[in-house]
Amino acid sequence: MKKAIALIFIGFASMFFMSDAYSQTVKIDGDFRSRFENRHGFRTIFPEGGEAANFISTRSRLGLSYSAEKYKLGFSIQNVGVWGETGTLSKSDINGNAVHEAWGEIFFSEKFSLKAGRQEIIYDDHRIFGSVDWAQQARSHDAAVLKIKPNEKHKIDVGLAYNALGETLYKQDYLSNNYKAFQYVHWHGNFGALGVSFLFLNNGMAYINSHDTTDIGNPKENIAYSQTLGPRVTYKKDRFKANAALYYQMGKKTAFIPYIPEKAVVSQPDTVMNISALYFEIDASFAITDNFSVGAGVEYLSGNDGKEIADSEKGQETEKAFSPFYGTNHKFNGWMDYFYVGNHFGSYGLMDIFIPLKYKKDKFSAALIPHIFSTAGTIYAPKKDENFEDLPEMMEYSKGLGTEIDIVVGYTVTKGMAVKAGYSMMFASETMEILKGTKVDKGNTWGWVMLVFKPTFYQSK
Repeated sequence: MKKAIALIFIGFASMFFMSDAYSQTVKIDGDFRSRFENRHGFRTIFPEGGEAANFISTRSRLGLSYSAEKYKLGFSIQNVGVWGETGTLSKSDINGNAVHEAWGEIFFSEKFSLKAGRQEIIYDDHRIFGSVDWAQQARSHDAAVLKIKPNEKHKIDVGLAYNALGETLYKQDYLSNNYKAFQYVHWHGNFGALGVSFLFLNNGMAYINSHDTTDIGNPKENIAYSQTLGPRVTYKKDRFKANAALYYQMGKKTAFIPYIPEKAVVSQPDTVMNISALYFEIDASFAITDNFSVGAGVEYLSGNDGKEIADSEKGQETEKAFSPFYGTNHKFNGWMDYFYVGNHFGSYGLMDIFIPLKYKKDKFSAALIPHIFSTAGTIYAPKKDENFEDLPEMMEYSKGLGTEIDIVVGYTVTKGMAVKAGYSMMFASETMEILKGTKVDKGNTWGWVMLVFKPTFYQSK
């Protein structure tokens, strides 16, 4: 890995001397940040008698880009970790170095290009496709994207991905929680103060079907495809801004079922069902002054109804929980990550009412965002006694999950360097206890402080 990195730097360094002669552009930049966190109820209700977690995590990323007349290259390598997890005399890091992006884009004309390789995929407000930049490792995809630009006001992207576990001589099942394949089309158009986007995503997850076998009798790999489609509209004029989105999901869903080759059977029955799920969001904000704005919005992600499933003789037949898939979920539904950040998928859905208050002047910025949460479906579960133990009696719980308050401040020290800090509080309800399976402690809080450095080491003219 180190030799490969050295060769890449030598290659880019040689481009410095020829960039002017051949109208080429070279850029080397960095992204270095350290973040202290105090977790006392982050992502889930803090257990009684527990002690808060304190740690410092880091990201060290180096990016290289090269542009020529007919093509463009992008490459970034990063190292992420926690202070102390690697000893002072260790020969290597626990996580090691990783390639975050490595792609090439060829320009067939001013209107057509093809970008292929490891890359971030970001659209609109990050809800379905996002970079997840808050996470130190962030997210990138191995994909190919055909970019079409009919004119200055319209853009169309057609993307696809097809994954395998490695090079093989024969077909190998893709036993992974990652997608096997996807195809999507994204269009965006500008119409003055109005912006309109439309997304269609065909997402394929591999699973082993014990009822469908190969010629030699082994369970066969199949792919369950779901479709997500819908528009997003933005409006901005003077001091007023508004956004709205509506997505519908259909198709098939399957749970990840591990396959044991030695036994030639799946470890549990296949779980494949139809999907019928809905998402909508609408928000607006108004700048009262040049520095202060107030807003309000509501976001709805449909979910399964526990009472409805319990009353059905056949149990759950249709998945009604909307999945935001590859979005930057930390950006939504409160920064304490109680929902859709590695959890809550295939659950009871969510209704989030939020009221953002934001202030920005010169190098300083601040925001206060209250959230009021409730489930979309009904939680139907055993009643609890005073010790949080299950009783024989079932009951239908209230949809209210509680309230979260997020506070964040930031200060740009100089170009490429900033300090940020935040503090969040979750006031969880009894229903949140049932959802998370943990009794409410005296307080659920999360605090953090982060130093961010984004230098540009070199950029040719």
